[in-house]
Amino acid sequence: MRDTFLHKGMRKKLIDTLRKKGINDEDILQAMQQLPRHFFMDTAFVKWAYTDKAFPIGNEQTISQPYTVAFQTQLLDVHPKEKILEIGTGSGYQAGILALLGARVFTIERQEALYHKAQKLLGKLDLGNIRFFFKDGYKGLPEYAPFDKILVTAGAETIPQKLLQQLNIGGKMVIPVGKENQKMLVITKTGEEKYETKDYGHFRFVPFLSGVERE
Repeated sequence: MRDTFLHKGMRKKLIDTLRKKGINDEDILQAMQQLPRHFFMDTAFVKWAYTDKAFPIGNEQTISQPYTVAFQTQLLDVHPKEKILEIGTGSGYQAGILALLGARVFTIERQEALYHKAQKLLGKLDLGNIRFFFKDGYKGLPEYAPFDKILVTAGAETIPQKLLQQLNIGGKMVIPVGKENQKMLVITKTGEEKYETKDYGHFRFVPFLSGVERE
């Protein structure tokens, strides 16, 4: 798939929209300008790739609305070389943004088909430091913990305690929590068993499910 001048122009318009909606981290906007979102979508949706909307990617999953990607990433406050665990690889687009921001990305996907597809695509794009895992996201990656940041890209009914335990002290997790609609929470680990939580409003995500689904 090609990235044409037309695509680049459409991306610039999207970035302008995100800026107007309150995304002010220029590093994130630059990463989203650099990474072609249409590469991560079915060809049937390519002409809508740079509208600020979520779209299906198969296996009852979606590629998140660009504003949601930018908002979650801004809340995460990514710094170069930080070790970040992403729960829900999906299309791989969010992992790509984190990698462009200089993070060391560990990303988990429970759908085997999506896991292989994202791994193949991001491998072709050669974005650098991304490690892929086909696992149950609720369990995290205790063998690679602790992490500086954890990003959850699906709606959890409750906060997964196993993930909190895998945070560094001073680290933070960004996670949407709730049943139908979710509250976007930023949970900062302030001590071994101490956490501070802030609420950043309502969003809607596909559900955070346990277990794995094989092809």
